[in-house]
Amino acid sequence: MAVAFPPSLQEDLLSGHVTAILDQGTHFEGKLSFEGTVQIGGDFKGEIFTKDTIVINEGAFVTAQIEADTIVISGRVEGNLFARRRVIMHPPAVFKGTVTSPSLRIDEGVVFEGASYMPKS
Repeated sequence: MAVAFPPSLQEDLLSGHVTAILDQGTHFEGKLSFEGTVQIGGDFKGEIFTKDTIVINEGAFVTAQIEADTIVISGRVEGNLFARRRVIMHPPAVFKGTVTSPSLRIDEGVVFEGASYMPKS
């Protein structure tokens, strides 16, 4: 499903390349590490580590600890997020857990159950 990204993030996504897509209907359990941008549209359970961007699309269900530069969520995520740059949540995202990031954007219509922390720079 297409997700509308803000222009600045769109440029970031376009400047990088999509390394992998776990689309609807996929199920993955384990540790995922990568460079570039990965989009998840299916089910994922485990740990995700990257210095780049993870995009969790509408319809995805992710239970994970995620460490990334940028995390974009439109699906359902349960777990702890650690972002070096920013976290963006678009509706119909549902998030349960903890977010640690210098920048957090939650659009109207997102369900957020948890806590957020902004590290001191």
